[in-house]
Amino acid sequence: MSSMIAVAPIRKRIHVNATPDRAFEIFTAGMIRWWSKNYTINKSPIKEIMIEPREGGRWFERGEDGSECQWGKELEWYPPNRLVLAWQIASNWQFDPKIITELELRFASDGAGTLVELEHRNLDRLGAEAPALRETFDSPHGWMGLLESFAKQVK
Repeated sequence: MSSMIAVAPIRKRIHVNATPDRAFEIFTAGMIRWWSKNYTINKSPIKEIMIEPREGGRWFERGEDGSECQWGKELEWYPPNRLVLAWQIASNWQFDPKIITELELRFASDGAGTLVELEHRNLDRLGAEAPALRETFDSPHGWMGLLESFAKQVK
């Protein structure tokens, strides 16, 4: 009998100096501009990061040699306000189509720009490694570091 490991979701927020339209565009179509090139699961260095702009579309990286590694897919696609991605990368940092943790992004106008809220949930689906992976995602170089890099690119 297997037991579930309760793992709290990760929640982060950041203000960016752009409209929700622009912030959503840079987050989705411009991910290569702000994603750390150290965070790759491909053998070839990252050339592109693609989010196919539709529900059910793929989320993947393309290497300099043309090879592709899927990261997940779009579960919900509501530009420019909301996006839910399936993060399907297992504890061995390889794509696993059987794993679906959810990464929800909300983009809300706050008068002086956009408030971007991120929630990475259902981490218990990562199994026994879930607590350690949560620590990684919640570290300064995890989601918050990526959001800070994103905010620098949004203008």
